[in-house]
Amino acid sequence: MNKVILMGRLTRDPEVRYTQTSNTLVSSFSLAINRRFVRQGEERQADFINIVAWSKLGEFCSKYFKKGQQVGIIGRIQTRTWDDDQGQKHYVTEVVAEEAYFADSKKDTDSSSNTSFENTFGNTAPGSMGADFEMSSSDDLPF
Repeated sequence: MNKVILMGRLTRDPEVRYTQTSNTLVSSFSLAINRRFVRQGEERQADFINIVAWSKLGEFCSKYFKKGQQVGIIGRIQTRTWDDDQGQKHYVTEVVAEEAYFADSKKDTDSSSNTSFENTFGNTAPGSMGADFEMSSSDDLPF
């Protein structure tokens, strides 16, 4: 099984490109993810994980995600290799996003933003809460 769940802050705004062959949108960005433990006398360490989101999910990320924002990503790890013009082989490991979520609290987000819950979880992120998810009242909650 290849499943990754990450929560971290964007180190830069997502970058958008299009594939040459099929003109498919691909958005790439990286997350800074704090390590759980800090050695005594040292500062907290962070890992920087490269994320790639394709098509509609990539469009969603490029439109709503901004540098410094905390987000949650669910996806899979993928490795790939290529040779550059000088014949040098390059290796990269990245997370291919399958779902993307806002993780900032409401008070932390930009108040000028007019995104709503429906914009966030509409049919944009495959496998995320979408039109199928409906809760009629708090009386339906089991707790």
